[in-house]
Amino acid sequence: MTQSIPMLILYTLVMAGVTYLIRMVPLVLIRHPIKSRFIKSFLYYVPYAVLGAMTFPAILYSTSHIASAAAGLLVSVVLAFFGRGLLTVAVSACVTVYVAEWILLLL
Repeated sequence: MTQSIPMLILYTLVMAGVTYLIRMVPLVLIRHPIKSRFIKSFLYYVPYAVLGAMTFPAILYSTSHIASAAAGLLVSVVLAFFGRGLLTVAVSACVTVYVAEWILLLL
C-alpha cells in the first residue's frame, strides 16, 4: 500500500507532463498563422473524427442488446439532424434505449 502511493504520484505527474506538452508544443513551434487550406481543414475536422471514433463503439456496446443501442443511436441522429438541442437529443436517446430494453426484456 505504501509503495503504491509514490507510483500513483509518479503516474499522475507523467500524465500531467504529457498533457502539458501536447498542448504547449504547437504554441511554441507554430508562431505564424497557418495558411494551408489542407492543414486548416484537417485541424478543423480532427476533433470531430476522434470524438466519433471514441464514442461510436461505446454507443453500440453500452447496453445489454445491440438493438436497443441502435434504436437510441437512430433517434439521436434523427433529432440532431433536425437541429434539436443537446439535452433533447441525449434525453430522447436515453428514453428510447430504456423503452427498447424493456420491450426486449418482455420478448
